[in-house]
Amino acid sequence: LAMTVYGDLDVSIIDELPPGRKPINTIHLFGNRKESLYRFIRQQINEGRQVYIVYPLIKESEKIDLKNLEEGFVHIREEFPEFKVCKVHGKMSSAEKDEQMQAFILGKAQIMVATTVIEVGVNVPNASVMVIENAERFGLSQLHQLRGRVGRGAEQSYCILATDYKLA
Repeated sequence: LAMTVYGDLDVSIIDELPPGRKPINTIHLFGNRKESLYRFIRQQINEGRQVYIVYPLIKESEKIDLKNLEEGFVHIREEFPEFKVCKVHGKMSSAEKDEQMQAFILGKAQIMVATTVIEVGVNVPNASVMVIENAERFGLSQLHQLRGRVGRGAEQSYCILATDYKLA
């Protein structure tokens, strides 16, 4: 930033989306509305798209009452037995993460259950839905980065911020 102000760097302003991209619809889903969410996910996948579901924790915590990836992964596989579900988190080996990411990138898996490890460096234009569980536990910059994983293709994309209660 200092180099831009005092040095010889130009400021670039990106004030529009790349051609063919639509703005991402961001929705706050609160309470027990999972059935409508699951119908929406199923509809999107049946239309050929892919879905991210992000959890704040890998495993259950005795100290914090939040949804976690391990339980979420089992639940999502039970809820969507007709689709391939993969998972990625920071405690996996690089080889395991790469294998799971490749399955999602190549379209072999329709749903990716993940932690914030997917926050940067992931480009899957076919992924049009991002569900963020316990969204109130993430910072604004994290939510912005996660939301940026969708909306990279020509289809309408959605970022669903799921919380257990209505936020003020």
